[in-house]
Formats: sequence, structure tokens, C-alpha cells
Amino acid sequence: MARRIVDISVPLQNDVPADPPGGHPTIEYIDHQQGLPRMLQFFDGLKREDLPDGQGWAVEKVHLSTHNGTHLDAPWHFHPTMNHGERSWTIDEVPLDWCFQPAVKLDFRHLPDGYVATAADVDNELKRIGHTLSPLEIVVVNTSAGMKYGRQDYVTSGCGMGYEATMYLLERGVRLTGIDGWSWDAPFVTHRQEICGNEECRAHLGRPQGRPPHRLLPHREIAQSGTTAVDGFHRRLLSSQDRTRVRRMDPRRRHCRWLSRHIFV
Repeated sequence: MARRIVDISVPLQNDVPADPPGGHPTIEYIDHQQGLPRMLQFFDGLKREDLPDGQGWAVEKVHLSTHNGTHLDAPWHFHPTMNHGERSWTIDEVPLDWCFQPAVKLDFRHLPDGYVATAADVDNELKRIGHTLSPLEIVVVNTSAGMKYGRQDYVTSGCGMGYEATMYLLERGVRLTGIDGWSWDAPFVTHRQEICGNEECRAHLGRPQGRPPHRLLPHREIAQSGTTAVDGFHRRLLSSQDRTRVRRMDPRRRHCRWLSRHIFV
């Protein structure tokens, strides 16, 4: 079977309710005329009339957190230690080959908002689609939140993956997972009261003290009307020693932007 790459990432956009209040990204678009004065500063004696059509550089200024859009969470995001005391990996320490593996989708769209998926749910879904997990396969979870992306109720929608379900995947060699909801956990609003005093709920929300999950795929920003969408810079996935790069070419420009991926490790 020929290898097929499917882009399931979502773009970064202004004024789209895809994060909790106060946590959304902001993008300032600077067009070719607005960018002209800055371009002229780079070259002594350069004048507007020296440039083709008197146009400068168009750029975007992006303010975001590493949890905006489609992104890769490193173990460091969840806790300062892993493996019972070892320093947690940072983003540049996540093995790049984990990000380029076959993927399988679990369809949990029928599960209600706030539901915590169990190991039995995962096992039943794998049996339904007739798939046996192999080590390093990427597992992506399709919840009801996917159809609500961009709506006010997106953050509070979808089921979550519980401790049992997560350990089920890890024990079979899965190292990267993805989900279309805001979090791998069930929506926080569902458990807000229980978190304060329910130990069982804390166990569901707690990450296994070994290999927390991650999501894969690049950040993208959506272009202004009339332009082509371009990839937004997130974080460098590779270490400075690794010269292999993953790139996507912007068709409107003659340069590339480095991409990262969001996965649960």
C-alpha cells in the first residue's frame, strides 16, 4: 500500500474560540506597503522607487503559547520529572522518528461530552476496525469536539482519554497520540468540582509517571482574505546537532518556515 500523508492540523486564526478565554493567539498582518519602511532600513540609500512596484516585505507577527493550534507537547509540559525522577524531556529531545509512523484513528465521536474513555473502549474500537496495534504507531482520537472547532462550546466538548486507556496504548508500544479536543483529558469543566476532592477523578486526570501522551502536527496561521495560508512558526523540534529538517514551502514566497509537530509522548 502506498504511503499516504494526511494533514489534519488546524490553522491559527484571530478571533476563533479554540482556547479558553485569554489563551487565544493573536496575529498582526503587515502587508507589502506597511512593511516597506522596515525593508528600506536594511539597505542604505534604497528608495521606494527602486523596488518592483514599490512594494516591501509582507510579514506576520504572531503572539501565542505552545498550546495554541495543532502542536506537540513534550513531557516537560506536564511535569518536571518522568520515569520516577528522571528530568522530563523538552521538545528538542522527542525522537523525530516517532513523528513519522503509520497512524490509526479511533472513532469516539459517539461518546458524550465529558466521558472518560477506558481501556475497554480502546480495545473494542480496535476490534471493530480490525486493527492490532504495533509499536510506535501513532493513535489519533476522533471525538465530538472535532465538529465543534471554532464554536464557543469547543473547549468544553468531546470525551477524554483516561489513565487506563492511556496505559493500554503505552503498554503496546504507542508513543505518540493525538486528539481533536482541546486536551487529552476530558473537558476540565466536567470535572471542576470533583478535582477539588475526588481522588478517583484525580487518578483519571493524572498522567502516568512514565510517558505522558503527545500530539503531532504543525502550527499554521490562516492568511488574510485574498492571500495564501502560510505556516506559522511554533518551536524547533530538532536539536541543534540534527541537520535534518522538515519543511513546507510557502507557494507565495521563496523561503521555507520550519515546522514542528504536536504529539503526546
